[in-house]
Amino acid sequence: MAKNVIYGINGPVVTVKNARDFSMQEMVYVGKENLIGEVIGIDADRTIIQVYEETTGLRPGEPVTPTGSPLSLTLGPGLIRNIFDGIERPLRDIEAQSGAFISRGSRIDALNPSTRWNVTLQVKTGDPVKPGQIFATCPETPSIEHRCMVPPELSGTVTYAAENGSYTITDRIVEITDEKGKVHELTLCQRWPIRNPRPIAKRLEVTVPLITGQRIIDTMLPIAKGGTAAIPGGFGTGKTMTQHQLAKWCDADLIIYVGCGERGNEMTQVLDEFGGLIDPRTNRKLTDRTILIANTSNMPVAAREASIYTGITLAEYYRDMGYDVAMMADSTSRWAEAMREISGRLEEMPAEEGFPAYLPSRLSEFYERAGMVETLNGQKGSVTVIGAVSPQGADFSEPVTQNTKRFTRCFWALDKSLAYARHYPAINWTTSYSEYDVDLARYYNDNVNPEFMKFRGELMVLLREESSLMEIVKLIGADVLPDDQKLTIDIARVIRVGFLQQNAYHADDTYVPLEKQFKMMELILYLYRKGKQLIQSGVPASFISESGLYDSLVKMKYDIPNDRLDLFEEYKRNIDETIAKIQVHGKGEKA
Repeated sequence: MAKNVIYGINGPVVTVKNARDFSMQEMVYVGKENLIGEVIGIDADRTIIQVYEETTGLRPGEPVTPTGSPLSLTLGPGLIRNIFDGIERPLRDIEAQSGAFISRGSRIDALNPSTRWNVTLQVKTGDPVKPGQIFATCPETPSIEHRCMVPPELSGTVTYAAENGSYTITDRIVEITDEKGKVHELTLCQRWPIRNPRPIAKRLEVTVPLITGQRIIDTMLPIAKGGTAAIPGGFGTGKTMTQHQLAKWCDADLIIYVGCGERGNEMTQVLDEFGGLIDPRTNRKLTDRTILIANTSNMPVAAREASIYTGITLAEYYRDMGYDVAMMADSTSRWAEAMREISGRLEEMPAEEGFPAYLPSRLSEFYERAGMVETLNGQKGSVTVIGAVSPQGADFSEPVTQNTKRFTRCFWALDKSLAYARHYPAINWTTSYSEYDVDLARYYNDNVNPEFMKFRGELMVLLREESSLMEIVKLIGADVLPDDQKLTIDIARVIRVGFLQQNAYHADDTYVPLEKQFKMMELILYLYRKGKQLIQSGVPASFISESGLYDSLVKMKYDIPNDRLDLFEEYKRNIDETIAKIQVHGKGEKA
């Protein structure tokens, strides 16, 4: 009887009977077409393999070949600007070879072996080297310098170093002799298992915000570089668009966008948009610092499960070079559904809503790979993970959302009513939270203004007060409220519409620097304090409403360009003059 042949096929799950040649998480080739698979279970009499390609047409009796190594990625220059599927196959090259659809058993190198790179050596013969040390650099794009590193498990002495020049990713660049006298040849690329976190020297505290230019995030619900955030929301609430805005404008050095189980037309939109965007930091194409991983809903379900690990492994690789990387995962619910489908085919005992019992541990493993770290070569780098969650029926009590909340410190809950009212980003300020505000307070105080966190707190208090007052208004109307509470409702509307709502299609509103965000907060609170003084002097709140000051502040986000912050002083003078007129008029009415 033939050895290591297929015994049973259940969708993407293949069973081999009485095999002794496989190990857990080993990559294997399945069938005559050598489909890529991974060992996910070993019993006394059977080995279970999940296949990352379509298994239609696969038959019992076809061979299964072990590779002796885990499922790994090729890491090297050429990753940026590229589009990969969930197991790092380059989709553009596949399209050129076989058309619009991925052919089964496709074996195209992740990185083009014929591309030549202009390499500068950082070591010379006789130099001692340690794990993670940079031994060569090359300009991968005009925005990113690729830094080739000694593998994490290797140290020794350089016994050969090539001259500076043009090389492919397979050319010998450096040879290192380790303590045992074994010679290791290093090229521009290396392999790394996707399920193994890359080692670091130590984890650092998160103290610097990831600046996104989105006011509700930067001011109200900040995220740190090296932090984690969840964006849960029902269908049509803007999860994908919010992630697009973050990917376009956040101040990370590199963006990795993983479309995990999303619709093909959404990924097409991402590819089209990113291809035409200009990076505001370099005035070059945003794709010069972007890697896209597309594993759409019509692609094999097992590869969807792997795509998240592919994305985080690429993020860690560039983090180890000393870069700040932002990874967008859209969406982790589809990833969890892929695990649920495979778990069901394995006949595992289901937990809540049919998800596998290990769902929390898998989510934890993923989000724990984020962080600000000191790399093995002594540099600082970070991976920030922002994961979208798609709860069915916008039910935030379902397992994926609830377990994600356990492992993320930022929760940006998208609200259906806000989205339908065209309020974007549709992040609900009352149900969302960020636990990074305390960690980032010093940065805001030192780099923006010492009053920044104080003003933020005052705006949050006003929004909470408005929320409770609106319950009364719904019951008995706004007319019965005292003037100070009417002022609170009016100012809260200015905060909601003039500050929290943002227009992605307006040149000055799509991205707002922190200095302008602070000035806007300051002006809103300046009007609030002036209004309180008026009301305390006996002037009705309706006088302020009729003055046009509220509408003026709502429009300031459009009327004040990002490079003309001096105009805020004119607004302040206008408030003073208008308040003075109201006071005279109000006293005259009273007399």
